[in-house]
Amino acid sequence: MFSILIPTWNNLSCLKLCVESIQKYSSQPHEIIIHVNDGSDGSLEWVKAQGLRYSHTEKNVGICLSVNNLAAKARSDWLLYMNDDMVACPNWDVAFEEAIAETQTDLALYFGTLIEPRKSQSPLIINQNYGTMPEEFDEAALLDNYMNEARGDLEGAALQPTLVHRKWWTAVGGYSIEFSPGMSTDDDLLMKFWVAGCRNFRVVGNSRFYHFGFKSTGRVKHNLGGRIFATKWGITQKEFFNNYLATLRNKPAAGNEYAIGSCVSDFPRATRLGRLRRVGYGLTQDYPLEDIAAWDSQSAVGKWDEGGEK
Repeated sequence: MFSILIPTWNNLSCLKLCVESIQKYSSQPHEIIIHVNDGSDGSLEWVKAQGLRYSHTEKNVGICLSVNNLAAKARSDWLLYMNDDMVACPNWDVAFEEAIAETQTDLALYFGTLIEPRKSQSPLIINQNYGTMPEEFDEAALLDNYMNEARGDLEGAALQPTLVHRKWWTAVGGYSIEFSPGMSTDDDLLMKFWVAGCRNFRVVGNSRFYHFGFKSTGRVKHNLGGRIFATKWGITQKEFFNNYLATLRNKPAAGNEYAIGSCVSDFPRATRLGRLRRVGYGLTQDYPLEDIAAWDSQSAVGKWDEGGEK
């Protein structure tokens, strides 16, 4: 069983589809835990009516705090973080379980394969249009066609849905709140797992999710995540991707065997460019506190409501 962590921010129509798809298309009952940011659109009342475990804040606290709080409430060993604008397809969890069994270690990150209505240049995304919003979603057509395009597992990193063992989420510290409200927090998590020794990053081809692609981030003041990443690690996100993560991408998954070159074992090193940017940002800007203050989350949060505890 997985603990499924879903942060939501006044996105009720999507949230309903997301939760209902998990309940309908999972092979076993999974724990669903939701963090409701604000909830003035009725989402808080809906979550309570469903009897789901949840937490709630009066204002939006961002991805880092939301997901970390949900992870602390989880009861299962494996945590799946997914966005509220995603719809699970049948056997999504079976595919994840098979990938876990093949990998032979819990120091791993697994990612679902997304189906999106809008054209994407990413080779990891399947482009099929079954609606760009919940009101026009064609669930019957999705169920008829979601496996039409064959995809094997790939070694490499993607975004959500992300499946991780709770032990390692805790060990690396989850999402780092200096990236609040959340831009570049995924890249930072990947770096932390790499530093912890993880070389198992797998995009699971048969674990599929339809993704409307709503942009809740457009409603918040963005942190400059790339600058925070460089000041923290001494290497830019692009360099980390090109020199490390890209050595994994698009390689056939082979259980616990690496089908790639020697670079997979290399420990990340600061680069000249990363050091220069670290100095420049450090001398001219106050990262990450400047970004967090601009977002102004903490002064407006109010109390946390840890509801739905059973």
